[in-house]
Amino acid sequence: MLENPRSPRVRAVAKLTKRSARTETGLFLLEGPQSVREALTYVPAAIVELFATPGGWEKHPDIRAKAEDAGIDVEYVSEQVLNAMADTVTPQGLVAVARQTPTSVRDIFDASPRLVAICEEIRDPGNLGTIIRAADAAGADAVVLTGRTVDPFNPKVVRATTGSLFHLPVSVGADLADVVDRARASDLRVLAADVKGDDLLKARAEGVLAEPTAWLFGNEAHGLDDDALALADQALRLPIFGRAESLNLATAASVCLYESAFAQRATPSG
Repeated sequence: MLENPRSPRVRAVAKLTKRSARTETGLFLLEGPQSVREALTYVPAAIVELFATPGGWEKHPDIRAKAEDAGIDVEYVSEQVLNAMADTVTPQGLVAVARQTPTSVRDIFDASPRLVAICEEIRDPGNLGTIIRAADAAGADAVVLTGRTVDPFNPKVVRATTGSLFHLPVSVGADLADVVDRARASDLRVLAADVKGDDLLKARAEGVLAEPTAWLFGNEAHGLDDDALALADQALRLPIFGRAESLNLATAASVCLYESAFAQRATPSG
């Protein structure tokens, strides 16, 4: 059992809360039973190390069974060690180290997707994690992150996805213009979510949302800049029916993705 929270091994795991260490090693941190469970279910080969307190390990027989099926051994650690490794205050008895397994932009668009989320300069980890989760829930085929977007392997992003990070392809570090070119080459319409855009309800009525679509979402504070907007085929805005000044980015993105999912599934080819 690992009991020294200052040991080199523990420190190496704890460093994965920093982007520099994740970039250098190609690894990232999973905290808590939900993330560990989903990784073991969908990408077990990506798990490099699995740590648990004895109590935490006993509490989750399904995770024990998945780890055994994948041939992954658990390393028992003390509560102090687990707390030193984790980014959260309460990691709930389980922490794992996994390899980053991003998908290339080429592979995403070569697969003929019908619904893709493109994230340009999104900086808040919670927003990005929620968008990945919403894309997964809406049945999107992939999420593409441009170079200025927050690292999807940031612990806060990983937690906010609640496991969806392991359910669909995610590309990182892409150039926006290249992504848009590839989307168009794959016969996707590129729609930008923007408060200055056309009414989404009108676009829905015209059948625009039923087409294969790549949604483009911008920064929380200032949205998409003029150059990014110019790349899109059309900009659409969500109507505000109440008195709210605006919608949170992740909420707006969720609505846009679901609008496309509904429209695509309402057509014979959806």
